[in-house]
Amino acid sequence: MARPYSPGPKQFVFGVGDGDDQRVVVADPQEAYVAFSAFFRGQDGGTWTIDDEPAGQRLVLMPGQGVIVRSTEAGQPQLEYLKVDRPNRYLPSAMLFFENGYAGLDHFGQWLSNLADLDASPQARGAARAAAITTEAAAIEETGRIWGSSGIVDPSDQWYVFFDSHGADDDQAERAELLVLIEFLGLERGDAPAGAADGEVWVRRDPRLDAELERWS
Repeated sequence: MARPYSPGPKQFVFGVGDGDDQRVVVADPQEAYVAFSAFFRGQDGGTWTIDDEPAGQRLVLMPGQGVIVRSTEAGQPQLEYLKVDRPNRYLPSAMLFFENGYAGLDHFGQWLSNLADLDASPQARGAARAAAITTEAAAIEETGRIWGSSGIVDPSDQWYVFFDSHGADDDQAERAELLVLIEFLGLERGDAPAGAADGEVWVRRDPRLDAELERWS
């Protein structure tokens, strides 16, 4: 059972750009998700918006363009874009927004601050994301996020394996980002053993990463 909003209830505004917005008052994130799922599936619009007006936060889903946008006016205003490669990513992003707002999507994918970067090659997108990470703590956290989706520790317990069993054509943007982060953190990269998938990245275990990767395991 979802934890109720406190203070609650909360109000969200759902829209598709036609002016016929739907306001809902909900007690918890699950109730918000159920209401938005029905709205999402019942509209023909190409752009869906979710506004949390009191918090100054918005989520925009654009399946026709393969993009999710998040923004916040709280504190330092921020606007970020995410390229989406699977149609089943849109509603989960809404649930994370209902649970924890803008910050709830921090680890949902490779967010970029420049819309034009979404049209760049995967390698350029990865480099752009890595360039936005300027501290060791942020680099370690982002490395953990990347590892969490498909990483393992090899049987010898000496290596982190990123993109386990993935081919080189998979995860190109995140692999490009990871390679920059490895260099930034001064991690030791090893050769994958014979028979390993050609998209795997092997990195020697490092005490700085152990706690962070444990969070994602």
